[in-house]
Amino acid sequence: MTDGPVYWNPVLETYPLEKIRVLQLKKFNKIFQWAYDNSKFHRKLYHEAGVGPDDIRTLEDIQTIPKVDKSAMQDIQRKDPFPYGDALCVPLEEVTEYRQTSGTTGQPVYQPDTWQDWEWWSESWAYLLWAQGYRPHDRVFIPFGYNVFVAFWAGHYGAEKIGCEVVPGGVLDTRARILKIQELNATAMMGTPTYILGMADTAVNEMNLDPSQLTISKITCAGEPGASIPSTKRRIEEAWGAKVYDHAGATEIGAWSYECLEQPGGMHVNEALFLVEIEDIETGEIIEKPGRRGKMIITAFDRQAQPCIRFDSKDIIEWDANSCSCGRTFRLIKDGVVGRADDITKVKGVLFAPSAVEDVVRGLDGLGNEYELQIDTVDSREQISLQVELMPEAETRRETIEAELSDQLRLKTNLHYDLKFRKYGELPRYQVKANRFKDNRNNL
Repeated sequence: MTDGPVYWNPVLETYPLEKIRVLQLKKFNKIFQWAYDNSKFHRKLYHEAGVGPDDIRTLEDIQTIPKVDKSAMQDIQRKDPFPYGDALCVPLEEVTEYRQTSGTTGQPVYQPDTWQDWEWWSESWAYLLWAQGYRPHDRVFIPFGYNVFVAFWAGHYGAEKIGCEVVPGGVLDTRARILKIQELNATAMMGTPTYILGMADTAVNEMNLDPSQLTISKITCAGEPGASIPSTKRRIEEAWGAKVYDHAGATEIGAWSYECLEQPGGMHVNEALFLVEIEDIETGEIIEKPGRRGKMIITAFDRQAQPCIRFDSKDIIEWDANSCSCGRTFRLIKDGVVGRADDITKVKGVLFAPSAVEDVVRGLDGLGNEYELQIDTVDSREQISLQVELMPEAETRRETIEAELSDQLRLKTNLHYDLKFRKYGELPRYQVKANRFKDNRNNL
């Protein structure tokens, strides 16, 4: 346990479930009315669907409202009021913060925020950081290149809001960041799983320094599913001698979920600030009960400049049947975000999630953290190949490791892989989000 109160907002985080639902309906109606009155884009969308504010009387009624996805936002932007277009709900002079998506799925989406929106961002991060044991005595190091991507900007201000001291490691390179952590005795850190593991590799292999002997006691990860993948979480915790906590958020959405100190094998949805629906990928049915995965449709209740209402996030999640021993009534999503609908595909007739490969690779001693996964069509047949790095000390066990890797992959994914072993350091290193999975079947 940690010092101080357990909850950042003890009223809302322990609110009875039935009262949370009443609150969510009230807050949904408020943001829906706001967008209807102030956004040309949303009003047109709702008129065409034949639905308006007076039609939403129950949570079930929300399902009649059209969804919005990233492609819709890409289509309406780069127009007046420039560059945000018809979804903007406030005068341009009220926009105080600019961010954009990474553009990995096409043209970046521009995200405007008012100062009130930015305070809301910080509040959502305050919930999650407090739940992960951050307290005013912490010195938080953020090894993030501050730029147009939101990434850990909001984490920075959320940490300040709860009273932490924040050390921004923006322009420093990896070695300098590690030395600054050592110099200042930083106690906490935020980053993508890929980069946090990369920092540990740099410390051990280039600086002859054991990161577990530094003062970092907790790490918040985001941007990739890794911190909810058991083998990846274990590698980070062992490397740094610290507890690792997952968090999920997005530029267009906000910081909507978090893992707490209890590490319950999933993440809480911040149901005071967001409405999460899970939709069956094939039928469109809203999944209310645990046991089935679907894609997340999400509404941010309090974001006003560019509202996020029934946004199709493409994130694949599943309700957890269990409650958390931390006492929060916010529901859990089992295993965190397990992937994206864009990445989940069929290979040789088998439904395939790349995160399963990550769990296998990082669960085997003797393999490095990096891997590259690729699907091709060869002679009209689908072929899936996997490149991994063999650690130098494991060279004598190569055949054993290869056999175990092949067996575990078949067990976890029901697929055969063409395996290629590379020397340590040969595969690409990623500083922010990794791009290890490439599906070339549609490029022919």
